[in-house]
Amino acid sequence: MIDGLLNLPGWGLIAITLALTHVTIASVTIFLHRHQAHRALNLHPVVSHFFRFWLWLTTGIVTKEWVSIHRKHHAHCESPQDPHSPRVFGIRKVLWEGAELYRAEARHVETLDHYGYGTPNDWIERNLYSRYRGGGVALLFVIDVVLFGLYGITVWAVQMLWTPFWAAGVINGLGHYRGYRNFETPDASTNLFPLGLLIGGEELHNNHHAYPASARLAHRWWELDIGWVYIRLMQRFRLAEIRRTAPRIRLERAPKPINPATVQAVMRNRYHILALYGRRVVLPVLRHEWKAAPSAHRPLLRKAKTPLVREGVELDETACQTLKQALDLSRTLETIYRSKHDLKQLWIRSASHYEARVQLLENWCRQAEDTGIEALGDFARLLRRYTLPRA
Repeated sequence: MIDGLLNLPGWGLIAITLALTHVTIASVTIFLHRHQAHRALNLHPVVSHFFRFWLWLTTGIVTKEWVSIHRKHHAHCESPQDPHSPRVFGIRKVLWEGAELYRAEARHVETLDHYGYGTPNDWIERNLYSRYRGGGVALLFVIDVVLFGLYGITVWAVQMLWTPFWAAGVINGLGHYRGYRNFETPDASTNLFPLGLLIGGEELHNNHHAYPASARLAHRWWELDIGWVYIRLMQRFRLAEIRRTAPRIRLERAPKPINPATVQAVMRNRYHILALYGRRVVLPVLRHEWKAAPSAHRPLLRKAKTPLVREGVELDETACQTLKQALDLSRTLETIYRSKHDLKQLWIRSASHYEARVQLLENWCRQAEDTGIEALGDFARLLRRYTLPRA
């Protein structure tokens, strides 16, 4: 039968195809990503197994492989060991051949052994989902043809291409290439779009890299993470338990002497603070220096904006040379750049006790206030107001 058992009109076929692919995307972001890879939430066993079955049926993804590759991506982001960084492979390669990069990494047994801990290893995983990974997509082909007739071949093809393109290509590619950033993370991650609807909230990729273990990917009030909406809905019916979300920012009403709560709050929000430093210190000072500089120096200062604000992933040889020349031109720029480096020692010195960190931050704030640079002094007073949220 050419129209299949359901005999749907054209708009019905489009609607159901989009709905089915959306369930697959939700399975990837909720089950594979937030639950399995980062343990940001717990899922009821029935829900967890539904997602496993659906992914076997619609993608052939093996949980251990996906989780291992994603964890390795976080461990070696933007380095030659990153399985799918556009900084390493180029944006075209990752965008259009992301699935091939995934399959290549999945063949590395050491990756699975090292990063695949805690993933399902029960009887059905060993004897069906992992052993016959192609069985699900073959079964789906039959189901689609029976339900939708010859049009089911197109429905099936869209289902097969949807996740490799959007997840392996767009998120892993464009999500490290173009977009806006809320957090100054040491990688190149970006938020593609503030409304995370099409890819289940994964559009908010920079937010995720700032707080990988957060079950919620949205950060600002105008950002929407549809995956988080589903998680909260499941939580209401006791089908999900949220373990972690990004820390909340709380400020005292007035600056106070640095204490352990200040240090903890600053460290927990370090990527937010680095981004804030760029907006509140670097950019205002750079604008002032640009206006005061001779016209011959202004192009150099304009080029120095990115290396002054961004972290090391952007500093190739050309950017480093531009940065050095700009710092040589302006002692004020050199001061605020050095101050940012000194502030980062607060979390780089991982062996330091909190007493030492308290003193380090206190000294940093005092020195920032003593520079006479208004933006830097204001930022130091802002840091003095950071504290832990109330329980």
